[in-house]
Amino acid sequence: MLMEKVFSTAVSTFCIALGVILGGTFLGALGAFLVNRPPLYSMIEIAERIKIWALFVALGDTFTAVRNIERGFLRGHPDNIVKQLLIILSAFLGAHIGYMLIVFLVGGNE
Repeated sequence: MLMEKVFSTAVSTFCIALGVILGGTFLGALGAFLVNRPPLYSMIEIAERIKIWALFVALGDTFTAVRNIERGFLRGHPDNIVKQLLIILSAFLGAHIGYMLIVFLVGGNE
């Protein structure tokens, strides 16, 4: 039961980070197009800039994650540390895969 909740949270976190990158990049490219800037170049630039913000958005209350890691260290509960690191990793993977998809779609070589 506990592992199902962790897995569910990790998948949700992954999808949120991926959505922030893809949605933010496509809407930012639309804005670039509207002001006569090159949208494809802007897409890669925007994806690079918002990658860290996608992590924060996906994690939501990041202080809770840090607090849980701290509890794991101080109280000797390594399972809390593993759970939080898994969720942080899933957010990072979602943001990074979103960035790589944008680079692939635009034809960049990063």
